[in-house]
Amino acid sequence: MDDLPTFNPENMQNNMKVILYSRTFMAIIGGVIAGILGLTSLTGFIFYFLVMAMTSVALTAKAKFSIHSYFDSWNRILLDGFFGGLMSFVLFWTFAYDIVHIF
Repeated sequence: MDDLPTFNPENMQNNMKVILYSRTFMAIIGGVIAGILGLTSLTGFIFYFLVMAMTSVALTAKAKFSIHSYFDSWNRILLDGFFGGLMSFVLFWTFAYDIVHIF
């Protein structure tokens, strides 16, 4: 019985908020960078997936690669919020692209 991990729900909720905010922030920053670089179509979306992969690695490193101390599964840190920031990314991508390359 002692081998089962126990999680405090408030701490788990806070950890999930950190992931959500980090992914949203990186999606916005990634969108601005993609727009400034002039990425279009598929290359822009590939850039988004690279940014989200780097965010997952950074969050894992921040947790000192001890995911099960902070989350109940690897999916929480690798996949949660992965597509949630896509709309923010596209918004800031097109906004930055328009400002830099069109106006």
